[in-house]
Amino acid sequence: MRLSRIIMALTVGLAVVAVPTAAGAAQPQPQPTATTDPPQPPPYPPTAASLTVNRPTIYLGETVVLTGTNFGPNETVDIDVTVTPQAAPAGGAAPARRSDGSTVAMAPVAYQASAPLHFTAYTNAQGRFTKSYKPSVTGLLTFTATGRESGRTATTELRVLHKKQPLPVTGDSLGTPMKLGGGLVGAGAVMLLLTLAWRRRQRFGGAAH
Repeated sequence: MRLSRIIMALTVGLAVVAVPTAAGAAQPQPQPTATTDPPQPPPYPPTAASLTVNRPTIYLGETVVLTGTNFGPNETVDIDVTVTPQAAPAGGAAPARRSDGSTVAMAPVAYQASAPLHFTAYTNAQGRFTKSYKPSVTGLLTFTATGRESGRTATTELRVLHKKQPLPVTGDSLGTPMKLGGGLVGAGAVMLLLTLAWRRRQRFGGAAH
């Protein structure tokens, strides 16, 4: 009888000890938190800058307008000009001639250049600028614009030709106006003689009556 009581007491003790352990095991365990930020969407690529001229071809002495867009807002833009002179005629080829037959002079660029080959422009809040430029050299001009803060760059080209020369007045071109003028003078002289003759007839005719 005493032995059964001892076994029962041991069983109850073991049950009491096991209850907190089971209760602790049944509690939910804390979940580990993420230590990395969620992935960010890729940034949009910047819009490319552009540079244009209002006229692709002009004659020496005329002015063009350069327009730049999509540069940095309110920044200084450096503009460099490189000149490719007009090609001289190849060996054995005839030199370039105007419509009147005269030869086109291929003046060296070094002797013609006086317009700046480096200048600056300033953008507005939208990254846009306009700049007037009057070339003093013929050939193919390449403009390269670079924003100092944004680093954006753009290029454009302009072809500058020699000034138009007036066509010379030749003997053939003078012949027709001179002939016409001579005919008018002759007709005027005949009319004058006829008028004088009519007046004379009227005067002497009246005297006879």
